[in-house]
Amino acid sequence: MLNDIYNYLPISEHLATAGQPTAEQFATIRQAGFDLVVNLALPTSTNALPDERSIVEACGMTYSPIPVMWEHPTAADFEQFQTTLASYPDQKIFVHCAMNMRVSAFVYLHRRLKGVPQPVAAADLAQIWEPNTTWQQFIDATLAQAGIG
Repeated sequence: MLNDIYNYLPISEHLATAGQPTAEQFATIRQAGFDLVVNLALPTSTNALPDERSIVEACGMTYSPIPVMWEHPTAADFEQFQTTLASYPDQKIFVHCAMNMRVSAFVYLHRRLKGVPQPVAAADLAQIWEPNTTWQQFIDATLAQAGIG
């Protein structure tokens, strides 16, 4: 069951986020109709699966790793994330990291840049965490660069 995945949060019909799934949970993700798995965690992150790519691909999904350093998210990381999501416009996308903190911040930014109202996007972010100083500064800088207050 998807709700058994750590910090699982459905965002829309085509987008869901979570912390690190177990190897067995990737089959559940596929059964739920997801086509693409985006992993923002590092290979050394908590509970990382060393063979995650092969597990995901064996389930019939595409795997896209975008390792984002917890202490230093970058504009290039977020740009790669945006490009990846844009490359799969009609497919169901499952995005995860170790705890769903990196992901929730990136998805918050993605949604704000797509015109989702701040209170709506912020409510989903708040279900996972309140960003620390590093991540709040990254969020604020990204929105400011996009001209969104």
